[in-house]
Amino acid sequence: MSKEKVLIVGGGFGGVKVALELCEDERFDVTLLSNHDNFRYYPTLYHVATGGKRANASIPLRSIFEGKRITLKNGEATTLDRHTKTIDTKDGEAYHYDTLVLALGVVTNYFNIPGLKELSYGVKSIADVEKLKAHLHQQMVDDHKPDLNYVIIGGGPTGIELAGALPDYLRHLMDLHGIKRRAIHIDLIEASPRLLPKLPSDTSRIVRRQLERKGVKLYLGEKVEGETANELLVSGKPIQSHTVIWTAGTTNNPFFTNNGFVMAANHKVATDIFLQAEESIFVLGDNANTPYSGLAQTAVRDGKYVADNLKRRADGKVMNSYRAHQPITIIPIGENWAAVVSGQLRFYGHLGWSLRQIADAWAFHDYEPWLQAGRQWLTYYGSEESCRTCLENVHLAHSH
Repeated sequence: MSKEKVLIVGGGFGGVKVALELCEDERFDVTLLSNHDNFRYYPTLYHVATGGKRANASIPLRSIFEGKRITLKNGEATTLDRHTKTIDTKDGEAYHYDTLVLALGVVTNYFNIPGLKELSYGVKSIADVEKLKAHLHQQMVDDHKPDLNYVIIGGGPTGIELAGALPDYLRHLMDLHGIKRRAIHIDLIEASPRLLPKLPSDTSRIVRRQLERKGVKLYLGEKVEGETANELLVSGKPIQSHTVIWTAGTTNNPFFTNNGFVMAANHKVATDIFLQAEESIFVLGDNANTPYSGLAQTAVRDGKYVADNLKRRADGKVMNSYRAHQPITIIPIGENWAAVVSGQLRFYGHLGWSLRQIADAWAFHDYEPWLQAGRQWLTYYGSEESCRTCLENVHLAHSH
């Protein structure tokens, strides 16, 4: 009996979950194609950007699938041939499928704002955060002081998490570099009239208050118009800065428009009640036009749902219809404080922080056995710097 060839494109939350759920079922021949060697745990990238260990936000795919019945391939999918049921990659490889699962994630969107793509920093990948950290350290080395202003664009969860963690990290860097502490100026810019526009207004208000307690200056309802090497133009007024961090915009992966998929008005892929864009082509996570698309928990649920339906189909059963579930939102702001929104329930402060730690441990367990997930979770409590000046100063401190 021939196996069903399932080709999964994308090594993020959704794609990896589908692969894990299917790879031990002998009825399927599973291939995972990803343009990254690592699974990126996006919720902790802000932590890596502020001194945390890289391992806290990155797990090698080979580690996740060690000993499992799966073919891992590295490459960037570019072209879909529906007639031959083939995906071609940028480097000229071709992969055949009976069933195709597309979980490609999103790409950064700078909304054609002049200078942002070339000059701003990001926190959407390990490479992004390493570039940002190197810049923060080099400023301390070159100028012997922090920047005039650190500007974060985007009042969603990522921007807020970074704004909450950055002040303490910059003070830590001044200590590591032997620089006398001085005031830190963090600006957070959001185009909407309030932070977290997709969450309840009471949560937005409490989060705003917590950021202001940490000294973050908020620019709400303001429009970013351009960036130069020395300043950011916001609603016609310049903010002097050499450190602008873009967390605001994403758009769907261009693979879908390039390959003639039907797109919804929000640029997500139109899918049926089984998350199919077309017969035996499933689209999930950030790419699909579902109510909570764009959130990690949604991608995980989508991955499990698609895998369960493929098993049902292989059993000769009717596939279950898709049902959206509203995820729990947990947003940490600095150490020991987080906002939690779960339906009508709200938690703030240390309780919220504790719930975030538990949530991360469970999230790692979605991809690893408990022992490895526990080790992964514990990496949160370590720090990692590659700056030579910091390492030398730490060594000198220990030697004395």
